[in-house]
Amino acid sequence: MTAEKSSLKTYLQEKADMVEEGLEQYLHDENIPEPLKEAVRYSLFAGGKRIRPIILLATMEAFGEECRRGLPAACAVEMLHTYSLIHDDLPAMDDDDMRRGKPSNHKVFGEAIAILAGDGLLTHAFETLSELMEMGFPPEKVVCLIRELSQYAGIRGMVGGQAADLLGENRRLSLEELQFIHRHKTGDMIVFCLRAGAILSDVDDKKLEAITRFGHQIGLAFQIHDDILDVVGETEKLGKKAGSDEAKNKSTYPAMIGLDRSREKLSLLIAEANESLRQAGLENSRLAEIADYIITRNH
Repeated sequence: MTAEKSSLKTYLQEKADMVEEGLEQYLHDENIPEPLKEAVRYSLFAGGKRIRPIILLATMEAFGEECRRGLPAACAVEMLHTYSLIHDDLPAMDDDDMRRGKPSNHKVFGEAIAILAGDGLLTHAFETLSELMEMGFPPEKVVCLIRELSQYAGIRGMVGGQAADLLGENRRLSLEELQFIHRHKTGDMIVFCLRAGAILSDVDDKKLEAITRFGHQIGLAFQIHDDILDVVGETEKLGKKAGSDEAKNKSTYPAMIGLDRSREKLSLLIAEANESLRQAGLENSRLAEIADYIITRNH
């Protein structure tokens, strides 16, 4: 690392601030009913780490593209991610009372407004994504990303993973079933962020394939690390009750193969991810640092 290169902590904060500014810009709220506006902002600006949009922006930078041009896509991802968290916490889903150290959206605004806040963010994400045309990207590229986001976030992607997760409660899953859940519920949105950053940067097919593999590897690593944190983390740092997965009788990597083997699997995935980055020509990029950060965070 050169002396001029800022620390990862500084970099993450700078990019998070950029995303915050973008969210304020693209969240047109003048005609939104007040309770709905409050509910949307409550969760969207609840202090999230903005890892997914940062990954998208960092990918563009790594491939030599001006990352600010991708801000509409980054903000769309964060809106969509936030909607999934609001709905995931609902009593009919994971029934979580806390999110990021604060009462869940439905505990503050009621279930009906929480559902509508999630619906609104999901819909508004695609309007925001279309703002890429204002950044000079051709319509066909924007349509490509709209299609990809629909696939990775929809019934074949994140939503499908969430459904499989719900259907897997209170029964013993196979490791393959658990990997399916992790790959789609958590991993697919990370894969989209990497692919979107690469597509906006006009990379060739070989590099796009390599960055996609990296996404699958780091996405699974992200969720395995979450599983580990749920066992060993502290409630105050996690922002939710530690051990909540075990209390709900959910299948997790530690529950199925133990903590030690889960940590070994995590280390293997990070090594494979680093190799994929090398194949994409990005082994010295910020993405490598972000991958390391994912397995050292404590919340």
